[in-house]
Amino acid sequence: MSLRHAPWAEGHDFSIGLKPIAPEHWLEGGEADPTARKDALLAAHRDLVWGETADSRAGQAEIADLLGVAAADDQPPLLAAARTVADDLILMEKTDGDWRVTALSLSAPTFFTAAEVLGKSLAELHGPVHGFAERFLIRVRRIFDGLRPELILERRNWTIVNSGESFTPHSAPVRAQIPDLRAETAGRDLFIRVERQTLRRLPRTGGALFTIRVWLDPLDSLTKDPERLAAFARAWREAPADFKAYKGFSLYAPLVEGFLRAHGETHSVNGT
Repeated sequence: MSLRHAPWAEGHDFSIGLKPIAPEHWLEGGEADPTARKDALLAAHRDLVWGETADSRAGQAEIADLLGVAAADDQPPLLAAARTVADDLILMEKTDGDWRVTALSLSAPTFFTAAEVLGKSLAELHGPVHGFAERFLIRVRRIFDGLRPELILERRNWTIVNSGESFTPHSAPVRAQIPDLRAETAGRDLFIRVERQTLRRLPRTGGALFTIRVWLDPLDSLTKDPERLAAFARAWREAPADFKAYKGFSLYAPLVEGFLRAHGETHSVNGT
């Protein structure tokens, strides 16, 4: 585990946070055989990890071409493309006046399924985020509308979970285990779950490709870098109430605080 990303050090409020990146930095790789992992999930949980609308094949084909993947006649192009990369791939297209999910391959969901989000608009996708409609929806729509083909955008977000598995479509079985956890082992039992997301235009069909790559590290990884540990402690303790509520931080508060105190991070928001 390498703590490849530390987005908590960049801020701890909700934000769009998109920044341009060079094409050579688009997908990070780092997985020896994504095909084996994704094929197993597809065989066992097809409705949870795959979905497409009837008119999405042209956009899917453009994504496959972008990744240099030749789809088999009996396989959706996006699915063929997704099998070759570690990232999850989501096709967004503007239909009925709004940007909607029209196809997706989802192997590392954070408490949602392909069936739940297929066909949903930007507003519907972000409904659980407190204040999204008032603060961010218009800006996000403008970003999608104005996205240039040569521009690739990146953002990262994070949360705490008590699972080291990347495939977590449902929250209930994960959170049901929380009462059995102890503060003295929180460094091993709790994980920082980072999502690295990218967005780019599909110039031929006009859609947008949204990618998600999940990185997981146990809390104990923070102890190898005092500066990152201190930044995490600040972000954890100073996060706004709506951010904490959306992320479910209260479920883990005694465990995380016990971990932080055990590693010398005793300073509170109030300075005591």
